Formats: sequence, structure tokens, C-alpha cells
Amino acid sequence: MKGYEKGLWLFILLLTAGTVYAVFFVVPPAMGLGKLVRIAFFHIPVAWISVLAFFVSAVYAIGYLRQPSPHRDLVSAASAKLGFIFVILATVSGAFFSKLTWGAYWNWDPRQTTIFVLLLIYAAYLTLRAAVPEEKRRARVSAIYALFSFLTVPFLVFIIPRFYFSLHPSPVINGSGSLDMDPIMFKVLVVSLLDMTLIYIAALRQCVKAKEVHHET
Repeated sequence: MKGYEKGLWLFILLLTAGTVYAVFFVVPPAMGLGKLVRIAFFHIPVAWISVLAFFVSAVYAIGYLRQPSPHRDLVSAASAKLGFIFVILATVSGAFFSKLTWGAYWNWDPRQTTIFVLLLIYAAYLTLRAAVPEEKRRARVSAIYALFSFLTVPFLVFIIPRFYFSLHPSPVINGSGSLDMDPIMFKVLVVSLLDMTLIYIAALRQCVKAKEVHHET
């Protein structure tokens, strides 16, 4: 591992430690949720980063379709896989929040239902890549699937859940476009999002590098 990569991981470690401290010792209890609000500082970042990861996967898929290269295919695939992992983390953390606040891990709330559909879509993507043995065909088919899969993400994450009654707390930015969060909470949330973004970037770099080394040997 090169020096700057070690420096990045060290910075992430320190930022993560600071974020955890802020979540547990700086963030005040929320009205109606109390200390359970702390789960949101993990749940929201992993949910947002899953969208970012699927977006990056789609961007590199477009790049591959325009100008095929193994690197673009590897980045698209690695980002989709990381996005799938982040969606699982969002689903699990959301289920714990649901259990603690509503008494059940799963109740097919609109947001739970749409995230379940998203899990199925990208699980199919990973299955598809594993099922196609020929490298170039696998890369092209995966790129097409990644592109069309991402087209569903805005609808499943942002649009469809808003049409139905949901027990899910209101978004940080409410319908009027104003901030619906305590200023301290918002600052800690921004740091949490930065921390999770850096974790995603570092993990993506490591995954792609490992795959390229394996591809060359």
C-alpha cells in the first residue's frame, strides 16, 4: 500500500473516531426519538452512499459502452457491489430502527418495500456477472444492466415512497425546502456523510486495484 493510501486510511480512521464520538456525546436527543436518533447518523450516510455507488457504476457503464476497457468494467462492477453492500447496511440499520420505534423489524413500509426491490435488482446484477463466463460479453451485458438498473434508483429511493403514507421520519430537507434538523445534528450528519464517502472511495480504489492485479496475473 502506497504512502498516500495509508494516509487516506489513517485520516478516515481518525475521522470515523471523531464522528462516533460526536454521535454519542455531542448530538442531543431528538424530540420523539430521544437517543434513538443516533442510528440515523449511520443509516442516512450508508443509504446515500449506496445511491452514489450505483450512480458511479452507471457512469462507468456508459463509459464502457462508449469505449470498452477492462478498467471501466472493473470500476462499474466494484461500485455496484459496494452499493449493494451499502444497501444491505441501510436495510439492516433501518430494520433495527423500525424494531426500536415501531415494534417490528419489517412492516412493508413504502421505503422498506422500495429498498427491498432495489436489493433484488442489484442482486440480479451480481448474479448476472457470475453467470456469464466470457469476459467481454460479461462486461457489455453488465454495463447495459447497470445503466438500466440505475434508472430505477431515483424512483425507488426518492419518488415512489413520497406517494404513500410512511412511518419513516421526514427527510432532512422537508417539502418546503427548509432544513428540518437541529443545527448540531446537521453538522454531525455532514461529517458522517463525508466520512462514509471517503470510506466508499477508499474501498472502491482498493477493490479495483486488487481486481486489476488479479487480472494481470
